[in-house]
Amino acid sequence: MHYTLHQLQIFLKIAEKESITKASEELHLTQPAVSIQLKNFQDQFPIPLTEVIGRKLYITDFGKEIVVAAQKIIDEVNQITYRTNAYQGQLSGVLKISVVSTGKYIIPYFLSDFIKKNEGVDLVLDVTNKERVIESLERNKVDFSLVSVLPKHLQIEKTKLMENQLYLVGNMSEKFTKKKYNKSILSKLPLIYREQGSGTRHTMEKYIERNDIPVRKKMELTSNEAVKQAVIAGLGYSIMPLIGIRNDLEAGRLQIIPVQGFPIKSIWNLIWLKNKKFSPVAEAFLKYVDEQKEQIIKDQFHFLK
Repeated sequence: MHYTLHQLQIFLKIAEKESITKASEELHLTQPAVSIQLKNFQDQFPIPLTEVIGRKLYITDFGKEIVVAAQKIIDEVNQITYRTNAYQGQLSGVLKISVVSTGKYIIPYFLSDFIKKNEGVDLVLDVTNKERVIESLERNKVDFSLVSVLPKHLQIEKTKLMENQLYLVGNMSEKFTKKKYNKSILSKLPLIYREQGSGTRHTMEKYIERNDIPVRKKMELTSNEAVKQAVIAGLGYSIMPLIGIRNDLEAGRLQIIPVQGFPIKSIWNLIWLKNKKFSPVAEAFLKYVDEQKEQIIKDQFHFLK
């Protein structure tokens, strides 16, 4: 067998995405180039690694075993690089972070300078729903998770990152002329919710429950972006974090409806498992965050008052 590291990396990406097209996009390669490398890799095995049913690509059972072996090889190769860098006095390794979907608007600013200053650090950033974020933390697959609602069933430690502010928002089709509306306005508007388990939804429901407000639930959507687009289209109103709608407010696609008791405030926390043994990279990142977060907030999130 004469497979290359390049072929292993391509096969791993195809297995992850279950799509040659999506794999080629992430690898910044053409689709034909990825297909050729997959064929060359497959030709070295007498058993199929993939199969196509309908128009969907699947990894065979044998292919899944090769995925496990390939990942071990790639990990070992990466360790050689990290150890070489470490001997040269360079911080090196992988920083793994899982982030709830609305956290994508803030976490890059806490990573940017750290990654630039430490070229030997590779970043694995998983932006997903809250359930998967907590699952990855619980299974110790990541160093840190970014959440606005703390998991109750896990023993964790945390550092406060920054405040999260949520407002009632709608599109521009109606005028809201009062300086401040009573909380009861929420019972008169069709509300769009995030899915169950979402931190934004949790904060929204706690507010509604605490104020005993009967509401008209219009629909439930599975991402902050989907909710935002539905609101812009006039399908209803929602309570959304300011960090995710700032550009739409400035562009005149959305408006904040002034309501008593708003903004609703929660806290973005960077969390990790209690007693977790940090890698040098994770330890360095946590130190960087603690030292730099106030300046980052001042420079990048000055619009949060």
